[in-house]
Amino acid sequence: MTLDRAYYLLATFYSLIVIIGVIAILAGGGTLLAPIHLLLGALAVIGLWGYILKRGFMNPRMWRPLAGVLAVGIVVQLFIMLTTSLSSVLLTWMLTSSIFSVMLVIMLYRYGNRDQPLWASDQERTAARQLDVLLSDSSPLTAIKRDGSRENSVKVTKSNDGYKASVTRRSQEGQERFEERFQYPETLVFFLEKFTSLTVDDFNKSTSL
Repeated sequence: MTLDRAYYLLATFYSLIVIIGVIAILAGGGTLLAPIHLLLGALAVIGLWGYILKRGFMNPRMWRPLAGVLAVGIVVQLFIMLTTSLSSVLLTWMLTSSIFSVMLVIMLYRYGNRDQPLWASDQERTAARQLDVLLSDSSPLTAIKRDGSRENSVKVTKSNDGYKASVTRRSQEGQERFEERFQYPETLVFFLEKFTSLTVDDFNKSTSL
């Protein structure tokens, strides 16, 4: 069995658990906390499928906090198993649930990493290819964006370790400098557009000059 096939089977298993949970609630079963557990489980399954299919679902910022919530749940279950006298059936179920949840926590944590092409839009992918070509021809690249009294100066470099953006912000209040590193050009484009208001066209213009 390949790793990809194992992932698909795992996601199918979790999907079936969610479906069974929905049926149980509709049939009048479960506790008051069952809908909350079901909602968390459904979100986790969506993230798991996204991780396996390498597609961005919902917001990347939500997946690592969700992984943290599941990790806390695992710790609570282990505490209950160690401190409470449980039936063999319940003990087996909680232990199995904790083991499977550990794998889910790891996958969701990785899925929540913003520095992945799967979170990029089509426009960001196109811009990333253009920027990568520019950096392959000439690295580093520098561009400046002015907005009134504010100025953003960015130097972008490419190396075997990935991409680095060195940002200098100037305003009447003073000057700020910082650096960010990325593994993929798509994430670099997202960062430049969101935090510096610079686009690939700005680097094209500076290159032509």
